[in-house]
Amino acid sequence: MSTIAFDQFALTRIADFARSLSRLHQAARRHHIDDDEIDREFNAVCLSVWGYTTDDFSDELFELADHAWLDSLDEAHARIFAAEQGYDLIDDHGMLTDWWGYCWMILAEKRGLLTPENRAAARAEIEDKYMAAPNVIGVIVGR
Repeated sequence: MSTIAFDQFALTRIADFARSLSRLHQAARRHHIDDDEIDREFNAVCLSVWGYTTDDFSDELFELADHAWLDSLDEAHARIFAAEQGYDLIDDHGMLTDWWGYCWMILAEKRGLLTPENRAAARAEIEDKYMAAPNVIGVIVGR
């Protein structure tokens, strides 16, 4: 059996970018926190780390094998995968709550999906979806 060793100082520690999100998750244990608030904070972490969010690429850009792999991912394998790509998914209390979403971003980066072209296509797809809804006359996109 081989041992995998990673230089923890060479890894990007996502927890350093996710402090506010971690506090939101802790607060959610005591009282209701709006899902949109958590989503906004998750996106802020992703923008800080990668410059992109999960809204900036289409799920369809991943191969079926990638989807199957992500669906089968557990915390132990996620931690190894992230470390192999240069990321740390641990904070002072253990595994980050949103580890799966971060693995999604790490895999998108690994596959080369974090591009301005994919961002523009994904945004256009989102706008089309909203414009198809009844009573929507426009979409305002903010960053």
